[in-house]
Amino acid sequence: MRRSRMDGCRIKPGMTMIALTLLAACGRGERPSRQPEIARPSARETAQCHADLRAQSVAFRVLSDKQTGAGCGLLGAVQLLEIGVPITNLTGIRCGQARAFSAWVRNGVAPAAFQLLGSELARVETFGSFACRNVAGRDRRSGHAIANAIDVAGFVLKDGRRVTILADWRSPDPAVRDFLQTVRRSACRRFGTVLSPDYNAAHANHLHLEDDRAGLCR
Repeated sequence: MRRSRMDGCRIKPGMTMIALTLLAACGRGERPSRQPEIARPSARETAQCHADLRAQSVAFRVLSDKQTGAGCGLLGAVQLLEIGVPITNLTGIRCGQARAFSAWVRNGVAPAAFQLLGSELARVETFGSFACRNVAGRDRRSGHAIANAIDVAGFVLKDGRRVTILADWRSPDPAVRDFLQTVRRSACRRFGTVLSPDYNAAHANHLHLEDDRAGLCR
């Protein structure tokens, strides 16, 4: 049988109807979607990040690279074992994100808790980091898809108080409001994207912290 061509697409004998449908799309100038590639940190960047974590006396475990879906996976990731206070719900995180997060908790959140609320920080509660999903309402992957974002839900103090984004962002207590605004400003100096309840309803219960270069602080 002769092979016919449609704008560079070849039809071969025995093709299924699905394949013919895809080729018809190609004939209209469309192409089947391709899986987005995950940018892999360079060996030099990874080595420097590990050195930076050690210099901060952060205990961590290096994780094996793996891709879990289209545009989703863990590349250059670590698991934080000890940064000074317990962190809930965290597994794999990109090393750069882990470095920024550890510095934020130690040098931003902990001092603010003591200075503004009069108690030491006991725990940071999160909704996790890695999730193979898109940005809400958009046709592109979230920073969570590559473990490059962390959603922080709240903070527990050693005096027993629990301050959460959902319940306390607009707290009647000015000290609590000041604390949360202070930790957000501190995060904006360390992360490329920081989204809070002031951004939209999807962030009513957490601070989204992402190690990119977007320059977005809301």
